[in-house]
Amino acid sequence: MSGLFITLEGPEGAGKSTNREYLAERLRERGIEVVLTREPGGTPLAERIRELLLTPSDETMGADTELLLVFAARAQHLAGVIKPALARGAVVLCDRFTDATYAYQGGGRGLPEARIALLENFVQGDLRPDLTLVFDLPVEIGLSRAAARGRLDRFEQEQRSFFDAVRHTYLRRAEAAKERYRVIDAALPLAEVQANLYTLLPELLERCNG
Repeated sequence: MSGLFITLEGPEGAGKSTNREYLAERLRERGIEVVLTREPGGTPLAERIRELLLTPSDETMGADTELLLVFAARAQHLAGVIKPALARGAVVLCDRFTDATYAYQGGGRGLPEARIALLENFVQGDLRPDLTLVFDLPVEIGLSRAAARGRLDRFEQEQRSFFDAVRHTYLRRAEAAKERYRVIDAALPLAEVQANLYTLLPELLERCNG
């Protein structure tokens, strides 16, 4: 695969979607094909699975059920969007990927990381992101931003301890593999966040040309 796979990770309210658009604009200005996508979702079938995962229900969803649905959507997403885009040399900017599974289902739900890794290898093979941007901010700020958007989804209704675990897992993974991760302070004003992203452009362009 000759393209570049960049994932944007972080909790609720971190501004991933807004900053994904910003990065896409900067890359497209330089004549680079950019594919914007998200997880769970990215294809019609995967988006239907997303609805199952995010919509509150009277029936409690088991943690393993949640995990399997996430990877079912991911398998469809990889086959239908991500792999074809990378094969033709595009830059894929994906709002969340498997790091989110380790953070939410591993950290938040307490599922064993070995179980997640097993599914990761089964569904993805050797495919991993080339670069992961972790948009980090204090839990209370993220939850406040999410609440301001309106009705909370099934994950956004979780307790504070859940999101503390999610944040800790993201930061732990970023610390353990600094060559792949860049941590972005998402609590800063948007202009400052995007100024920090702009400093990453030379690295991204070098990777695209490499």
